[in-house]
Formats: sequence, C-alpha cells, structure tokens
Amino acid sequence: MELLNNLVGTVNELLWSKVLIVMLIVLGLYFTFRTKFVQFRFFGEMFRLLGDGAKGEKKEGAVSSFQAFCISTASRVGTGNIAGIAMAVVAGGPGSVFWMWLIALIGSASSFVESTLAQIFKIKDGDGFRGGPAYYMEQGLKSRTMGIVFSVLITICFGFIFNAVQSNTITAAFNNAFGMDRLVVGIILAVLTGIIIFGGVHRIAKVSEVIVPIFAVLYILVALFVVAINVGEIPGIIKSIFESAFGLREMAVGSMSGMILVGIKRGLFSNEAGMGSAPNAAATADVSHPVKQGLIQTLGVFTDTIVICSCTAFMILLYSDYATAGLEGIELTQAALSSQIGPIGNIFIAICILLFAFSSIVGNYYYGQSNIEFMSNNKTILNVFRVMVVGMVLFGSVAKVQLVWDLADVFMGIMAVINLVAIALLGKYAFIALKDYTEQKKAGIKDPVFYASNIKGLENVEHWQEDREEKAI
Repeated sequence: MELLNNLVGTVNELLWSKVLIVMLIVLGLYFTFRTKFVQFRFFGEMFRLLGDGAKGEKKEGAVSSFQAFCISTASRVGTGNIAGIAMAVVAGGPGSVFWMWLIALIGSASSFVESTLAQIFKIKDGDGFRGGPAYYMEQGLKSRTMGIVFSVLITICFGFIFNAVQSNTITAAFNNAFGMDRLVVGIILAVLTGIIIFGGVHRIAKVSEVIVPIFAVLYILVALFVVAINVGEIPGIIKSIFESAFGLREMAVGSMSGMILVGIKRGLFSNEAGMGSAPNAAATADVSHPVKQGLIQTLGVFTDTIVICSCTAFMILLYSDYATAGLEGIELTQAALSSQIGPIGNIFIAICILLFAFSSIVGNYYYGQSNIEFMSNNKTILNVFRVMVVGMVLFGSVAKVQLVWDLADVFMGIMAVINLVAIALLGKYAFIALKDYTEQKKAGIKDPVFYASNIKGLENVEHWQEDREEKAI
C-alpha cells in the first residue's frame, strides 16, 4: 500500500505541476479570446436559456436542456464543493480560493467549447441522444482509438474512483454527525445507487432535476445567512484571499506554487471545466442549436465554483480555528458551520453532502454508461459495469481518504490532458457555431436553428442535417 501511495503521489506531482496547469490556463485563455469572452458576453442569455429549458414543453422520451444541466451539475456539485474546498483552504491557505476562482473564469470558455462540440457530434440512441469527448474524437478527429482511451479513463475515473470519493465523504459526514457506522451507511448508499442506475438515463435526469436545484439553493441560503451575520468580517476575508494569492510571505517560504496548484486542482475537481465530463451530459439535451447547451453548461461552471464553492470557502475562513483544528475535508466544513449556527450545522452539512454527493454518484455513473455504450452495445457489459459501480460505492465508504483523493487527481488529470488536446484541435467548429448563433440572434431570430451545412468542412455529423424530419424545440 505504501508503494502504491508513493507511485500515485509521484504521478500526481509530475502531471499537475508540469503539464496540466499550463494546458488549462493557456487553452482557457485561447478559447476566451477566440470566443470573444463568451462566458461574460452571453451571461444573461445563459439564464434565459436555462429558464426556457425549465418551463418549456419537452418531447416525450427526450432530455430537456434543463435536465441535461441538472445531470452535469449533479456531477459537479458534490464533495468538491464542500469537502474539496475545505481541503484546499487547509493545504493552500486563503489564496487558493483566488486561484480556484480564476481557473473557473478562464475554464468556463473551455467548458463552452467542449459542450458545444458534444452537441454537434452527438448521436441518436434508444434513450434519446448521447455523446461526449469519445464521440467527437471519433467523428471529428477520426480517431476511434483516442475515443476508446478516453472512454476507459472516464469510466474508471467517474464510474469508480470519483464515486468512491463521494461515498467516502458521505459516510464520514454521517459518522461525524450521527455516529453512524460507515459500513452501514455505505450499504444503504450502494442499494439506493443500484435502484437508480438500473433505471436508465431518464430516471437519472428526474432524480437530478429534483435534488440539485432544491438543495443547492438551500445550501447557498444557509451560507448567505452565515455571511450576513458576519458581514463585518467579509472585507477582511476577501483581502486575505487576495493578499495570500499574491503574498510576499508565500513567495518567501516557497508555498506560492503549492497554493496555486491546490487551488487549481480542487477547482477543476469541483467544476470539471475542460475535463471532458460535462459534455457527456450536454450531448443528451434535445435543443435546436448546439450553442444553447454550450452556454448552459458554461453557466454550470459559474454556479458550481463562483457561487457554491465560494459559499463553502467563506464559511471555513470565518472559522478562526480552520488552520489549527487538525480537521480536513467534510469534518472541517461541519465544524465551521457548527461554530456559526450550533450543533445543527453538523447535521445540515451531513444531509447536504448526502444529497449533493448522491446526485454526483448517479451523474458520474451516467458518464460511465455513455462511454461504455461508445465502446460496446453489449447489455451484459453495461450491467457488469453497474454492479461494479455499486461495489465501488461500498468500497469508498470505508476507504482511506487520501489515497482515494490522490487516485481521483491522477485519473482526472490524464483525462483532462486528452480532452484538452481534442478540443484544441476541434475548437474551430465551436467558434463557427457561436458565430452562426450570434448572427441569427442579431437577425431577430428568437430561436436559432443549426444545420451541419452551416459549417464548411464539418463531416461525420449524424443529427444536424437539413432533411431530418424532426427539429428540436
């Protein structure tokens, strides 16, 4: 076990410090400039599209744009927002929060590109649509091998390791709040996971669209209450975040690079921008133009990091003992909230992490399913995968915390590198699609419609043909 820990740690350091941070920042800036700051220009349009997706009529058997948003947000909003941010603040100090914000603002342009590409190259199946990086690698780059490698990585990363992280955090929170045996909680989680994932994508969508909005709003309201009763301390906390992010002390003691690394790692684990996960959910949406889902998924990055992660960060930084309490992860968040609202804080965080992390488990599972189906349509293989997912949920409930998180970082990093290469090569199609959408909006077309023929050189596209009988609403 010691050898495994050392090997994982070495790969982690090499991957993150030498490769991935440069790619995330450089490509994020490139996409930001090439899309003319799409993540800021279309901010109002994102909310309009999300509202239309929530209230609009949905065709029978189709996944709405709002449901696709909820599936991806279900995967994003989980332990990364509550436990991961606590780990970042302890390991990297207040300045790590700034770097978390920065990677979200830059990375949201990458999220737009990958989700738009997922829509362009999506395919029809028995449940509606599916797609994602493996699909645009095969069709756009004409490399099925690259798609299969990515599919294997995301299946292992999300279906197994990330779900172990989620169940690990849930059982830790319930053990801390109620003294419940972690194995017992793990068994309950495994059973519930099995019931939902054997029900298919529509059951996952329905679970996600109920859990995610209600408890995300509730968590934000509680965090805002904590901020409101400590409003006098907030300017000092914001000042400490920026001073620490560029502080001379951090440079002097050599902790600057570590702080940046922690902020970016935990930020990416939380918002998944550029990692290639959210596009799997984006592809399921039945929309009239790929850019619509690209914009909605961009909003998901803002929601996840700028709003929910910031709520956690402020609660922890308001806890004067956060650096000396000897706590990490979910236990620290529970202690921080309890210091503000009493013992009920422990219970509230436990319930929130149960629902956030459980929604992540079912969202993560879908990413694996979509990629299993890319590699093979054999139902037996899919059912074996489902059983293994349930097993990993049970394993994660009692596993060692640090090893689980380190494995998650390794697989997340490799996956992100492959996806970033793909979207860098295919990004031109997303840029042209955005231009097409913008021109139609300027021409007074309220609901732009996309056809593959709008993009010169775009080949191997199944859905967006002018002669298709049905058009998404």
